[in-house]
Amino acid sequence: MADTGQRPEPRVGFVRRIGLFQATALNMSQMCGIGPFVTIPLMVAAFGGPQAVIGFVAGAVLALADGLIWAELGASLPGAGGSYVYLRQAFQYRTGRLMPFLFVWTAMLFIPLGMSTGIIGFVQYLGYLWPDMGQAQGDLVGLAVIAVILAVLWRRVENIAKITVVLWCVMIASVVLVIAAAFTHFSPDRAFTYPAHAFELTTNHFWIGFAAGLTIGIYDYLGYNTAAYMGAEIKNPGRTLPRAIVFSILGIMAIYLLLQIGTLGVIDWKQMLDPDSTASSSVASAVLEKSWGEGAAKTVTVLILVTAVASVLAGLLGGSRVPYDAARDKVFFGAFGRLHPRHRFPVLGLASMGAVTAVGFLIGRHTDLATLIQLLTTVMVIVQALAQVLAVTVLRRRQPALRRPYRMWLYPLPSFVALVGWLVIYGYADKNSPGRHPIEWSLAWVAAGCVAFLLWARYEKVWPFGPREISEEYLEAAGPDVDPDGDPGAASGDGTGPGTGPRPGPDGDPDGDPDGAAPAPV
Repeated sequence: MADTGQRPEPRVGFVRRIGLFQATALNMSQMCGIGPFVTIPLMVAAFGGPQAVIGFVAGAVLALADGLIWAELGASLPGAGGSYVYLRQAFQYRTGRLMPFLFVWTAMLFIPLGMSTGIIGFVQYLGYLWPDMGQAQGDLVGLAVIAVILAVLWRRVENIAKITVVLWCVMIASVVLVIAAAFTHFSPDRAFTYPAHAFELTTNHFWIGFAAGLTIGIYDYLGYNTAAYMGAEIKNPGRTLPRAIVFSILGIMAIYLLLQIGTLGVIDWKQMLDPDSTASSSVASAVLEKSWGEGAAKTVTVLILVTAVASVLAGLLGGSRVPYDAARDKVFFGAFGRLHPRHRFPVLGLASMGAVTAVGFLIGRHTDLATLIQLLTTVMVIVQALAQVLAVTVLRRRQPALRRPYRMWLYPLPSFVALVGWLVIYGYADKNSPGRHPIEWSLAWVAAGCVAFLLWARYEKVWPFGPREISEEYLEAAGPDVDPDGDPGAASGDGTGPGTGPRPGPDGDPDGDPDGAAPAPV
């Protein structure tokens, strides 16, 4: 093992302007896209009744435990890039750049697969407005929507905040209207009458359903880590990031519980299991129609369609920056670090993620949405989720002097809870998607990533074909929570570690980040 002695070059960093409210709103806007509007019937099917609420609660517990992991890592390593920064710092001592490379490799799959679920939801809800739409027509509509989104993004985007604000407002309006409609026609008997043997904890059937529900639940909560990817732009990250993560999870949990319970109080859960029923494909529209009439249902359905498109657009915008950020930090293929010569966006990242989104959409359309969720979560779990659980402990041992303005509450209990939760999701994936083999596919994708890493490492002459490059710059960097000029919380990203500001990309771009967009939530 060799320490190359390299230190990050001085750079003009991002300005830390995002406070607690903005960070919390950013997380929540990414957490609540189309997800809750399409997964309530899936959750009911997994549990076999209105006890499906358990799945959302279990998902919140796992999200909180994993969120505390993100909080400690983000507070101590507050740079732009999120997971690949954490994994690089933790695992560089034994495996060089392998883990951050594998994270980006898997993100190239699970980010666009997540976006494809939004397109599937769009087509499902469009079916309420276009009841005669056939399978082929739905496929073409979905592919056309993806093409339009890519066309919109095939240019320089000056300010992602405008997209975030629109998404936030439309999402809030959609959710509030559905909840209000549900509770104006709420039936407690319908919501809280459970089938026989609903809570038989000794049966294998319950735990298979619980694992499926937990997978769907955590899928709905994904996005609580969004602000951590923008660590270089967060004011006082040691305090802001942990609070933003916890507040956003608790807020979304309250919204989801109201939405789930309210829906179950209006729509008979058995209708959600009927594939020919509106309650199965567009349950929010069914709630509005039963409560306030067809006109209100169609209006809110349009808002849900806007929410779906906006969330996919924002996700692909940020997601395409993940391989770009990694490439300019020299932990991924250099081609992904090149920008469009005129519009200054990462061409290869956007094009490749758009293509995977289209493929994932067709897979989901011709299998089912639950299978697609299983595929994307198993790929995410095996590298990102499990590795970050370990990264907290590794960094505490490898870098005990690292500045930690936030330490995980009740350590190591949250790590253990997160570990068990992710292992349950992964271990039951094949049983919840019989014949689809999500575990085998995830292992095959990671194995392919290892081969790709060896080819890349040989070309770049890094470990295992060169010395390990140990960089502990966060140990030496000034704390980001205080501006050296005396303005607390407003310090720039200078010197706070890798990824904290724009830097020359592999193509020599002097501006670094094409538009300052945040990486997608993963």
